[in-house]
Amino acid sequence: MTDERAARMATDSGASDPEILRALRAVPRHRFVPEHLQDAAYQDQPLPISNGESTISAPHMVAIQLEAARLVPGLSVLEIGSGSGYLIALIAEMIGPTGHVLGLELDPSLVARSRSILDSLGLRDRAEVRATDGWEGASDRAPFDRILISCAVPQLAPAWRDQLAPDGRIVAPVGDRWVQRLLTFGRGSNPIDTGPECRFVALHRAHYPIYRGPL
Repeated sequence: MTDERAARMATDSGASDPEILRALRAVPRHRFVPEHLQDAAYQDQPLPISNGESTISAPHMVAIQLEAARLVPGLSVLEIGSGSGYLIALIAEMIGPTGHVLGLELDPSLVARSRSILDSLGLRDRAEVRATDGWEGASDRAPFDRILISCAVPQLAPAWRDQLAPDGRIVAPVGDRWVQRLLTFGRGSNPIDTGPECRFVALHRAHYPIYRGPL
């Protein structure tokens, strides 16, 4: 039954890339949501994953992020705001055993849970999660071929640009705390691709909010 639900979810996501569809079918989304919400795990909607405001994104939005990232096997990928770990698992499926994905998440309880799930899915060799402030990136693992931002930001952090490979791509929901647009950047300051409007939870920092003052 889970396979059937995952297959239907993949079809309904709107993705056209065969590798994205394969990953959506392969990764069990219900494993990444709280037990009381597992009946809704394969519906096309975001779901809360903690007592705070963190969520797991709707499948169609995840598919849009993956399409913008243009993943291929062997890439080194950084995800900021990894939350449940679901997108990390999808990325790991797409980049294969020769690639590596590192997720950064400020909430240590989410990090512990996502690590456990990723390990149980056999992804330990290519998927890693750290409890840290994502605004600073991960300079010790740079450069990254792709950087995916899974939380709303008013602009890109300088560290993300610095840690991007010369021909890399950054995919980020950029805007105010209520509405953003999914933009794709290279090393330059201007977007190279413009995606749809979206609404992600704002990036949380260790010591101060990413959005300050009235908007």
